[in-house]
Amino acid sequence: MNQKVPLDLFELRALLFLPASNPRAIVHARESDADLVILDLEDAVKPENKQAAREAAIAALKEDWPMPVAIRVNGAHTEWHGPDVVAVMHDKPNAVVVPRVETKEELGFVRNQTGLPVLAMIETARGVFAAQTIAHEAAGLIAGTNDLAADLRLPPGAGRRSLQLALQQIVLAARAEQIAVFDGVYNQLDNLEGFAAEAAEGRTLGFDGKSLIHPSQIAPCHAAFAPSEEEISRAERLVAAATGGAERFESEMIEQMHVSAAERLLRRAGRR
Repeated sequence: MNQKVPLDLFELRALLFLPASNPRAIVHARESDADLVILDLEDAVKPENKQAAREAAIAALKEDWPMPVAIRVNGAHTEWHGPDVVAVMHDKPNAVVVPRVETKEELGFVRNQTGLPVLAMIETARGVFAAQTIAHEAAGLIAGTNDLAADLRLPPGAGRRSLQLALQQIVLAARAEQIAVFDGVYNQLDNLEGFAAEAAEGRTLGFDGKSLIHPSQIAPCHAAFAPSEEEISRAERLVAAATGGAERFESEMIEQMHVSAAERLLRRAGRR
């Protein structure tokens, strides 16, 4: 793997998941504009293909990549978890993604064994309620919306409204620990308009970016999570006008927290 590619989780917007057992998907991912590629050993891989997928992921790590690369290992309560962690220990990706995390101990074990940043997927009701303690051990959180909807026994077609409380709790946990947080996947591959709408909603909830399952979703993801020119212009004017303390700015009262938010937006837009 190209060790010169740094991993800054707060700079990530598009997190592309792909089966580590699919060589064509790996080639396409390497050529994409994804901010982070996640080689999946878990849900995307059949049980009989787990070992082959692990070997393929390790082989892929030895190639040059233009972006950081992570591996999603199998969950802590599966027979494949231990071998996955051992493989990651020896052939290190930029980060490890752990699915269905429900306790901080599950995460701490992987982090301590690998010495790598670990992203925890919150995919169950228990995970949501433990999200803050999990976040204390994590480098970032990822909302696993498909599994979460299933665990909550939501009916088909329930939509995101039924997940709003859980999603906001995941964001709150991440912000309380000052770590990055990413929205779940959008399943309809041919509906990029729907994807863009869901990604925009994710930004309004406070997510830093979104999980993707196809390269076609990368461009609309970047667009949804990028500050608009209007936002950038206003942030630049606000920072330039601020003199400290509470003051008036364009018919609004601002204080230091507004200046800090504007500076953060400008950094994300590459203007700082």
